[in-house]
Amino acid sequence: MKAEQRRARIGNLLQAHPVTVEEMATMFAVSPSTIRRDLAELSCRGAIVRTYGGALSAAPGEQSVRERERLARAHKAAIAKVAEGHVRQGALLLLDAGTTVGALAQRLATWSGITVVTNGLTTVDALADSEGVELVALGGAVRHVSLGMIGPIAEGALRCITADVAFIGGDGVVADRGVCEGTAEQAALKRLMVERARDVYVLADSTKLGLAGGHWWTTLDRPWTLVTDSEADPERLAPFRACPGVTVEIASL
Repeated sequence: MKAEQRRARIGNLLQAHPVTVEEMATMFAVSPSTIRRDLAELSCRGAIVRTYGGALSAAPGEQSVRERERLARAHKAAIAKVAEGHVRQGALLLLDAGTTVGALAQRLATWSGITVVTNGLTTVDALADSEGVELVALGGAVRHVSLGMIGPIAEGALRCITADVAFIGGDGVVADRGVCEGTAEQAALKRLMVERARDVYVLADSTKLGLAGGHWWTTLDRPWTLVTDSEADPERLAPFRACPGVTVEIASL
């Protein structure tokens, strides 16, 4: 198969779902380095967006939780480990929906003496059997693509709570804007999480830094901490380091 034929097939494949470099190398019977060259060329053309270990279509629509779970696993695990360091015995934690915050929930499964309040069904699943964790689901309408609960029921429950720490994610994070999402309801619930918590941590792998693809924003007009991975380049980190009230923590891979 010629390179252009393979690249066309790769582009079509990525419109359906994310695929890793290793999977594509096996599929097309070529080396991973050949696939990386193909992805670099497609990325230069604007046909795809590179991710760690693979790629996405440049306009794929919102990826489901199950699809996003396959991407940047090591980076999300490293971020979750750093985030866990901010959990204290007896604390009440707000955990957002999403795969990076979900990685933190998996680490909390062995804890005891903490309360976790969440709108994420992945977090509910991760902690459902953890007898030492008091688990509170906010309720509300379920977004099937993200497995997150949103809407007035979730917001009403959240207004009855004050939290020690909130861990939130998003489609992208911009230093002087905050966190963006695809719907107004998602952004509204995150705003309440920020309001109801003493400390706020945004968990975002380095591909999301400076990304403003969503149209709805949760502004962060108070001190907050960004936890990202060690593959974040200095240029992407610079706006966050320069922004007053923002602390940056780097998770080593």
